[in-house]
Amino acid sequence: MSTQDENRPHRGGERGKRRAPSRGTQRNPENRFERLSYERDEEFGEDDRPVPTRFYRDATKTVIARNQSPDIPFDASINPYRGCEHGCVYCYARPFHEYLGFSAGLDFETRILVKEDAPELLRAELASPRWVPRTIALSGVTDPYQPAERRLRITRGCLEVLTAFRNPVHVITKNELVTRDLDLLGELAAVHAATVMISIPTMDADLARILEPRTSVPERRFRAMEKLAAAGIPVGISLSPVIPALTDHEMPGLMTEAAARGAEYATCTPLRLPRAVAGLFVDWLERHFPDRKEKILHRIRAMRGGELNDARYGGRMRGEGEYARQILTMYRVACAKTGLREEGPSLSASAFLKPGNDQLTLF
Repeated sequence: MSTQDENRPHRGGERGKRRAPSRGTQRNPENRFERLSYERDEEFGEDDRPVPTRFYRDATKTVIARNQSPDIPFDASINPYRGCEHGCVYCYARPFHEYLGFSAGLDFETRILVKEDAPELLRAELASPRWVPRTIALSGVTDPYQPAERRLRITRGCLEVLTAFRNPVHVITKNELVTRDLDLLGELAAVHAATVMISIPTMDADLARILEPRTSVPERRFRAMEKLAAAGIPVGISLSPVIPALTDHEMPGLMTEAAARGAEYATCTPLRLPRAVAGLFVDWLERHFPDRKEKILHRIRAMRGGELNDARYGGRMRGEGEYARQILTMYRVACAKTGLREEGPSLSASAFLKPGNDQLTLF
């Protein structure tokens, strides 16, 4: 794989200068599975120069992941990439990188594993007589449209396979690059087999730049939503994560704008900070919002039984306590006012057909 950095810098600075976006975190916390860790030593000249993104081949032999979590509305997913260059500091997927021997911090954003064979593996799994057609999430962990996808086109390849089989797919992304695949998504949507959810937790472009630095800016995500809706593809907005005392007040405005751009439904999940993510988020607050740090952390703890995370099934996606109830009430009131549904449309696998087999299986 090429080690070339795939990032497209944001516009910013004086007189429209272009500057490279920062990373979501500057830290590489200790991997809980490793006995050795690396610590920077500024005394010997280590500095804050940009860390390049490196890509590695992922030699996985299967591509459809399964889960049995009662908190997740799908049981099958495809993740073309492991690690995510979008760099969202709050990302719950960061600890997964520790299973690969990397850090949940900067490594998660700069050491990306690429499943080059994902489309072929997917084709083989869908063609298997053991496959029972069902909705597949694309993806369940890291963003399928992160910057490298523009060049590598692995997500595009997986969608081509799903379209050939007419297998239903639910896409979740923060990147307007999803509009590149309007043709495939439109073909699936015509047989009620595709939905897209665009994640937009804030409308504040300045906040988004430091919170989720290499994603598409919020306005571009809203534009993507508009294009998807115009193409007849059911689209929704994910407000997740709702960050107490930072983004929670934006919920009604986000939902109003999403409805105006053609969204049909909305979802929200209060911020959760599993394992190493908690320390990374606290460090991020210290750097960017020291004046609000304690208030934000206090409200998170109020929703998570006094801790920064509650991993219990049934509660981890909703939180508990008065403040969690306030978020849920605000969300439901906004749904009623905007006409957005609380759930996306049900997808159908009735059109599933193995390519080259256009005869009824009876024959």
